[in-house]
Amino acid sequence: MGESTWVAGVGMTPFVKPGTSAPYTRLGADATRDALADAGIDYRAIEQAYVGYVYGDSTSGQAALYEVGLTGIPILNVNNNCATGSSALYLARQAIASGAADCVLALGFEQMAPGAIAESYTDRPTPLARFTQIVDTLPGAADLPLAIKLFGGAAIEYQQQYGASDDTFARVAVKARQHARHNQRAIFRSPVTVEEVLHAPAMFGPITRLQCCPPTCGGAAAVLVSERFARRHGIASPVTIRAQAMTTDFASSFDRNSPIKAVGYDLTRTAADRVYAAASVGPGDIDLAELHDCFTVNEMLTYEAMHFTDEGTAERFIADGDNSYGGAVVTNPSGGLLSKGHPLGATGLAQCAELTWQLRGQAGARQVPDARLALQHNLGLGGACVVTLYERARA
Repeated sequence: MGESTWVAGVGMTPFVKPGTSAPYTRLGADATRDALADAGIDYRAIEQAYVGYVYGDSTSGQAALYEVGLTGIPILNVNNNCATGSSALYLARQAIASGAADCVLALGFEQMAPGAIAESYTDRPTPLARFTQIVDTLPGAADLPLAIKLFGGAAIEYQQQYGASDDTFARVAVKARQHARHNQRAIFRSPVTVEEVLHAPAMFGPITRLQCCPPTCGGAAAVLVSERFARRHGIASPVTIRAQAMTTDFASSFDRNSPIKAVGYDLTRTAADRVYAAASVGPGDIDLAELHDCFTVNEMLTYEAMHFTDEGTAERFIADGDNSYGGAVVTNPSGGLLSKGHPLGATGLAQCAELTWQLRGQAGARQVPDARLALQHNLGLGGACVVTLYERARA
């Protein structure tokens, strides 16, 4: 890993519905200012910035950061679909670990439109053609948005293999709302019941509307520093990035005509395995995790891909409460994408912020007791997956 990477400061705007947010320039600038204030440093100390967004013109990152300062630093714009925020984090961490810089900003924001995610360019080959081929033959899927087809198809495949009930998927959404009720930055904080989730409008397979993350606007940021920078500037943050891995698709994502594989199961498993190996820890050592629950089925798949439970046993894991407080690993204490919201470019950095607050003991009513190791999983179709392990320094 090279130079030790400290999370010196984090910031996050409240996530809100499309049409009700400030422009992306303000979302990015506000999140940056919050992260700088949290770190206790001036923007002039930032040596590089990596800025993630999916829906925006080139150099939108500059437009947002110019609201904070005009210092001439390198600003790199990043787009990796839903894994954009953690891709920016990955690059920022690399800059620190390599010794190229001592103080780096990772920023993500999104100003989204209502409705399902759609491609912006229809006059050229789609980067998701391989994914489309897998699900276009599924009965009843022809006229649905691609993400619904893929994840709904994955839910159908999971049920065919392991017999999970519709209720099991719904319980993930119920848990997300329960966790989000204490998160003032989350978009959905009202509780729901299993029955309400099941009787929401059907999307595809067992997936209903309340099992799908909402389009959201927001920003989030993290200031990463080297240990020598932290010591020199009196930064006392106890949170470090202990290990991190990024993967893209393997042949197995497409060669089995499996929606489960296509939505990133092997990407997640490989990235998690690499992080565990690099840090010399196992899944049983993890206290909490922020997982990419864009749909309830993806959270269930991720339990298994990250070895929190064996393949085919997510239903029992959920029924036993092992995904919540008092269980094996608290998943998505923020409410996750399902309840906190999913502004694509900001999501990975919002996960970073939540886990940093948790490891500092600053999460208030949603605090996970005695949290020391936290795992982050951020996935983007197309594809990319970033898994990051954070550690609270021992007293």
